[in-house]
Amino acid sequence: MLGGVVFGAVMYKIPHRNPLQGDKQEGQAAITPYVLITPDGITLITPRADKGQGAYSVQAALIAEELDVRLDQINIDPGAPAPAYYNTALASDLLPFRSTNTNYLTELARSIADAPVKLLGIQITGGSTTVPDGYEKLRWAGATARETLKAAAAQQTGLPVAQLTTRDAEVILPDGTAVSYVSLASRAADIDPVKVDALRDPSEWRLIGKPMQRIDITAKSTGRQDYGIDVRLPGMLHAAVRLNPRRGPVNDYKATQAETMRGVKAIIPVTDGISVIADNSWRAMQAAQAIKADWGPAPYPAEMVEHWQALADSFAEDHLDSQFLDQGDVTATDTPIIAEYRAPYLAHAPLEPINATVLVTDTRIDIWTGTQIPRFIQANISALSGFDPDDIHVHGQMIGGSFGHRLEDQVVRHATEIAMQMRGTPIKLTYSREEDCAQDFTRQIAMARLRGGVRDGKVETCDLGIAMPSIIASQMSRQGVPIAGPDAQIVAGAWDQPFDIPNYRVTGYRAPDLAPISSWRSVGASTNGFFHDCALDELIHAAGADPLAERIRLCNHDPSRKVLEVVGEMSDWSAAMDEGQGRGVGFCLSFGVPCAVVIEVTNTPRGIRLDKAFAAADVGRIIDPVNFEAQVSGGVIFGLGHAINCEITYADGMAEQANYHQYEAMRLYQCPQVEIRGLENGERICGVGEPGVPPAAPALANAIFAATGQRIREMPFNKHIDFV
Repeated sequence: MLGGVVFGAVMYKIPHRNPLQGDKQEGQAAITPYVLITPDGITLITPRADKGQGAYSVQAALIAEELDVRLDQINIDPGAPAPAYYNTALASDLLPFRSTNTNYLTELARSIADAPVKLLGIQITGGSTTVPDGYEKLRWAGATARETLKAAAAQQTGLPVAQLTTRDAEVILPDGTAVSYVSLASRAADIDPVKVDALRDPSEWRLIGKPMQRIDITAKSTGRQDYGIDVRLPGMLHAAVRLNPRRGPVNDYKATQAETMRGVKAIIPVTDGISVIADNSWRAMQAAQAIKADWGPAPYPAEMVEHWQALADSFAEDHLDSQFLDQGDVTATDTPIIAEYRAPYLAHAPLEPINATVLVTDTRIDIWTGTQIPRFIQANISALSGFDPDDIHVHGQMIGGSFGHRLEDQVVRHATEIAMQMRGTPIKLTYSREEDCAQDFTRQIAMARLRGGVRDGKVETCDLGIAMPSIIASQMSRQGVPIAGPDAQIVAGAWDQPFDIPNYRVTGYRAPDLAPISSWRSVGASTNGFFHDCALDELIHAAGADPLAERIRLCNHDPSRKVLEVVGEMSDWSAAMDEGQGRGVGFCLSFGVPCAVVIEVTNTPRGIRLDKAFAAADVGRIIDPVNFEAQVSGGVIFGLGHAINCEITYADGMAEQANYHQYEAMRLYQCPQVEIRGLENGERICGVGEPGVPPAAPALANAIFAATGQRIREMPFNKHIDFV
């Protein structure tokens, strides 16, 4: 046993092979897995997928800070999938520890949990981990490359390294002579990477913490940015699919009409459906719609009433999944406050249609797609095709929105099934909007039940039960990875909130598998932030306390308390409001980030108008204030829009919403004025792509209550109240 532990520790400490070394050409310096210097330029490898959140820019900035290059002096490349690009930040959120818990044993457990992620080389973008994953790792990579280039310059000039400095992609000699990094590439290629003892002090930073212009901003602003859907290859054909809308098998189909339609080249069966290959995507989609099929039944309840009943039935001992929080005596309340909350299935609905381009030859498979799971794609396509994973080349593309959708790879599997039947011909498969809505692995459906109590103007008891199917088990089952033990996402954003309530329990109940689900922006907290904070607001109201003041009083985490105080200052919380107006606060700590939102609304004769939104969040260190504001404000608006308007429902086993006209985002005229403030009091470095979402819905629900006296306990809110 001891030998196994020692072997595991040694293996963990051994770095993965530098994937850039395998493909580099003569005269190129692959100094670290993240920095490639060639006579033609400087390329920084940014392996975390960019789906609109600025991941490429922030990764490049972290490397460039220590490398001493400007962002306009570099090229970026997501790189080929490789174990070296494993995500160091994934493991911490998989453990049943509060993010506010930073004691020795907890930190030790987090470091141990990192070992299997590294050893397996798990390369995933998600969970707001891009910044915490790269904050130190990428700066070390830049520093190592900088010092190696200085060593190359010292060899070339005969000067001591100690007399050399760097600036703007150049090594500066004592007399002011500048030697460009690119001119040193050949020499640096033959030098072992130089060990660096320390990173620069923040007082020396040129990029981190300063407003930046994202690398992609010009291309996106002028319509020149290429995405996966823009891939064009010689001889390429286009494909569309018609899949079983009930997510089951195909009993039979007739494609007689489709076969004769203009531009159609072939019709090929795929898993759970049929594909059409044509000379352009429109003709392929039109022909796919002409196919007549006999669809098999859904492997889940056919009607929504059955889905909700399955959740209701799961509040039982035999469905208990976790009880990470259980303090005091929650049964001591004499006159309990009872409430039930519901959150529906939601689609990801990214703006870029889901797509993948695949070319299969006799010796390799090339895949061009936007993905958050490139190494899973390699493994899955290897199993599907029989090709060795090393012969499957995934070319990551810029993603036009994901919200978790690109953690799935169904489109790649279907495109590969088609391309294997048409070897030598590149096949681009694009899902129609309708097909994407029908086949999306949605956000989880969920239900919560509150039993609480108050005493002497204070919240005394909060007993919250949450029932939902396992998100992680559903998602990972499609990757062939069995998940044992409790799913922390069932209670994420609820059990781990920083409040001292005397009698306080959060119980997770695992409902049976229903419709297939997947990670959706903020995952479990996307529903649980609504459940927990609305429940807390109801208890505070019953106690007769001020909603903000009581949250602050209960808060036991200094950065979270400060976030609540700041959002109160921003919104002038104590200021009087006119009749028909309301102000509500929402709070959720998710992904290590405390985020508080205040919403102001007016109850007009035509419905609720959203006037203003204020949000404060603490990520420990703000890398780019501009992008921080964009991510938090975008998360708040995303959360509000879905809370107001959106749901996916099933009838006869099929999703009833087929496109944006039935699944509306927030309209521009509905959007409130948004003010954002970032804090840096937290001990951990955290990401901010998701934490703005969970507190938005409860803040709005609580504001509506303040304005109208109506409690809304179910999303979408437009089922219960009108909006203008």
